[in-house]
Amino acid sequence: MLLAIDTATQTMSIALHDGAELLLEDTWQTSNNHTVELAPAVRAALARAGKPTLTAMAVSIGPGTYTGLRVGVALAKAMASAQNLPLVGISTLDILALSQPHFPGTLLTVVKAGRGRVVAATYRWRKGQWAMQGEAEIFAWDALLERQKGAVMITGEVDEEGREAIERARQTNPQLTLAPAPRRLRRAGFLAEEAWQQLRVDRTAHVAARVTPIYVKTKDSP
Repeated sequence: MLLAIDTATQTMSIALHDGAELLLEDTWQTSNNHTVELAPAVRAALARAGKPTLTAMAVSIGPGTYTGLRVGVALAKAMASAQNLPLVGISTLDILALSQPHFPGTLLTVVKAGRGRVVAATYRWRKGQWAMQGEAEIFAWDALLERQKGAVMITGEVDEEGREAIERARQTNPQLTLAPAPRRLRRAGFLAEEAWQQLRVDRTAHVAARVTPIYVKTKDSP
């Protein structure tokens, strides 16, 4: 049984996946209460699943907020180290891409970075999956959307400011589209599914001590 934990932003999500089926998933919004909410949520999930024996873990490693990442990665590493379990770390932006079906165009994934900015990455469909092009960068909404050409689907954390910016940008690029709300939600079930795929390739490569978060400077960074 694999436990997946994602607390990279104010979206928190946990999942239990046995390698064949997603058995439990819980996703919710927090008001920066990661420390208070995560451990009880994990205990409740394990209890609901009948207290299964964990054989692996996965965690979102960012980008995201300093507090959110610290809490999730710390708990995942502690649990994995204590039980000698493999721990798979996966990018927050990759998790968003995993939930999107193929379409002929560019996929743009975003998470909030504070002060009206977002961390964004572009993806192209390659060999049956979305592959990141270049590196993730921090942008203001208008600057990000000015760079987009042709058919672009946007997914991830899009607030009211972002939706307004997208509507403005559509005046010059009507091929900009926003993914439906259910597919924009970052879910630990997709994190768990990808973690199992990586474990099947090489289980020994995923050592808890090697997992490190990807931090970006946000409004809640020290």
